[in-house]
Parts: sequence; C-alpha cells; structure tokens
Amino acid sequence: MEWLQLIIGFFIANVLGYGGGPASIPLMYREVVTNHAWSTPEEFSNILALGNALPGPIATKIAAFVGYDVGGWAGAIAALAATVVPSAAALIILLNILHKHRQSPSVKGMTLLVQPVIAIMMLVLTWQMGESAIESIGWLQSLLIAAVAFWLMQMRKVHPAIVIVGAFAYGGIVIPHLPA
Repeated sequence: MEWLQLIIGFFIANVLGYGGGPASIPLMYREVVTNHAWSTPEEFSNILALGNALPGPIATKIAAFVGYDVGGWAGAIAALAATVVPSAAALIILLNILHKHRQSPSVKGMTLLVQPVIAIMMLVLTWQMGESAIESIGWLQSLLIAAVAFWLMQMRKVHPAIVIVGAFAYGGIVIPHLPA
C-alpha cells in the first residue's frame, strides 16, 4: 500500500508543480517530509543537494531516491512513473493547445503571472531548509557556507556540482570535529 501513497504523493507534487523540477521541489518537500514523513528535513536537503550534483532532471532523481528508500525497486518505479507519465501526457496536450493559441493575451498573461508564485515557493523552501541548517550547525557555519558558496558560484564561476561536493566534504570532514 506504500507504493500507492508514493504514486499519489509524487503525482500531486508534479502535477501542481508548474514550471518544471525546481517549481515542484517545494511540493515534493511537503509530500515527502511534512505529509508522509518519508524523510527528515535534513535528509531531504541531502537528497536535493545530491540530486543537483547529478545530471538530469531533479524531480526524477528525488522521486527515484525516495521511492527506493520507501518501497525498494517497486517504490522507485511507482514514484518515477507518477513523476514522469503525467508530465509527459500534459506536455503533449498543452503544447498542442499553446501552439494553437500562442498569440492570445490570456495565454501570455497566465504564463507571466505564474512566475512570481514559483519564486515565492522557492523562497519558502529556502527558508525552511535554512532553518534546519541553522538548527543543525548554527548561524556562523550556515552563513559561512552560504557566503563561500555564493562567492564561488557568482564571482569565481565554479560549477554548482563542485560547490555541492565541496560542501559535502566540509560537512563530513570539518563540521564533526568542531566544538559544539
């Protein structure tokens, strides 16, 4: 029965996640952490970080990891199907409709007005993940890691995957040895 909950949870997160993987991450967080407690906020942060470091769509990687963790291979397949199939079907249907009505002011308005909603959802997710990081490692370490990550990616143009691997290494090697 757990696989059915995986299908429903990932179906809801991905059908309502207009804008692709990044837009569905806050919805996945709600399903995975809040609604079903399949992982903790810290575990979800790690899943997200690892998923961002790997190539390919983030939504499918989160679904596969959580699905496998909850229900083995059957759970991974169920979560992946709930993530991919509705999106693929909707994409085919909506692209045909949008192509026919691409000059319509209503269609242009709908696509523009959804963008601020996605931005707020990402901001809320960032806030929630920041709170769990501060609880785990404290303000100083959280700000230090965020500042170094920002500097590396924005100023030095280091690829985000390398920054994530560096943060993993820092968290695994340095943080456990710091005084509490």
